[in-house]
Amino acid sequence: MLPTLHATSTDKAIRLEVAGAWRLSTFNQLIPLDSPAAILPVEVDGSAITYLDTSGAWALLRALHDGGLAPDTATFSGFSTEHLAILDLVKQNFDASLISNRHRQHSALAGLGKLATTGWQRAHGLLAFIGVLSTEFMQLLRYPQRFRTKEFTNQIEVILVYAIPLAFAMMFLLGLVFSYLLGIQAKQYGANIFVVDGAALAVCRELAPVIVAILVAGRSGAAITAQLGTMKVYEEIDAISVLGLSPYAVLVIPRILALIIALPLLVFVGDVAGLLGSMLVAAQQLDITPASFMSRLDQVLEIKTVLIGLLKAPVFAAFIGVIACYMGFNVARDARSIGLNTTATVVESIVSVILLNAIFAILLVKLGI
Repeated sequence: MLPTLHATSTDKAIRLEVAGAWRLSTFNQLIPLDSPAAILPVEVDGSAITYLDTSGAWALLRALHDGGLAPDTATFSGFSTEHLAILDLVKQNFDASLISNRHRQHSALAGLGKLATTGWQRAHGLLAFIGVLSTEFMQLLRYPQRFRTKEFTNQIEVILVYAIPLAFAMMFLLGLVFSYLLGIQAKQYGANIFVVDGAALAVCRELAPVIVAILVAGRSGAAITAQLGTMKVYEEIDAISVLGLSPYAVLVIPRILALIIALPLLVFVGDVAGLLGSMLVAAQQLDITPASFMSRLDQVLEIKTVLIGLLKAPVFAAFIGVIACYMGFNVARDARSIGLNTTATVVESIVSVILLNAIFAILLVKLGI
C-alpha cells in the first residue's frame, strides 16, 4: 500500500491522517502535504500505517517540515510502540537546516549578495591567515632551531625535483610551437633571424614564469590543499596542536618556503627548455644553425630579461602557497569539502598568477625596465 498523508483542520487543530507503507521504495509516490493552517497545533494519527522504518520516519518528518509544520511540536497518536520508538530516534537526529533547498528559487540580486558576502568572508579569513602566518614566521626567525628542515627538504623534492621533467617538456613544446608560428610570419619578410629575438623575450620574460607557475598551482597547490585538508578531516592538525606545536610552523611555513625556492629554479629550467625548442625550429624550418642561433641570442638576450622572469617566480609562489595552505586549513570535516577547496585552490591560484603578471607588466613598463 502506497504512503498517504491527508490533512484536515478545525478551529482548534490540524489533524494529519497517515496511512500505508512508509519505506524508501515508495517515497516517489508520496503527494506533498498542503498544510491548511500552520499556526494551529498538529495531531498526527498513524493508526492506518502498515509499515514504518527509519527512512519512512524521516520522510514523514520531512513532509511535515515541507508543509510548514514543525515536527518537534506535533503530537503523534495511534502509532504502535515500535513505530513511536523509530519516530523518536529519527526526531533526535532530524535537522531541518540540512534539507536541500535546490528547488527554492533565488533572485539574481540575492545570488549576487550571497556571492559578495562569501567573497568578503573569504578575503577576511585569508587576511587573518596571513596575519597568523606572519607572526609565526617572525617567531621562527627568532628561534631558527624550530624550523622543520626534514619537512622542507621533502617538499623541495616533491615540488622541484619531480616537476622538472614536466616543466621541461611543457616549455620545450611551447617554445617550439611559438617559434614555429612566429617563423611563418617572419619568413615572408626574410626576417628569419628575428625569431630569436621574439623567442628570447617571450619565453624568458613572460611565458616561462606564467606557464610554470600555472603548472605548480595545478600540481603542487592542489596537492598541498588536499594533503592539509585530509589531515584536518582525520584530526591530525588538532593532534599537532595538542602536542604543543604550531601547525603553521610544522606544516605551512616549510611548504611555502619550498615553493618560493623551487619555482624560480623551475622557471630557469623552463627558460632553457623553451629556447631549446625554439632553436630546434630555427634549425629545421628557418635555416638558422645552432651556432647562429646562440650568437644572436647572446646579442639580444639581456640579463635583466632573464632576471625579471626569475624575480616574478617567488611572488607567484608565495601567493600559490598561501592560497593552497589557507584552503587546506579551512576544509570542513567531509570529503566533499576537500574536493571543493582543492578546485578553488587551483582556480584562485591561476587567476592570481595571471593578475600578478599583468600588474608586473604594467609596472615594469612604467619603470622603463
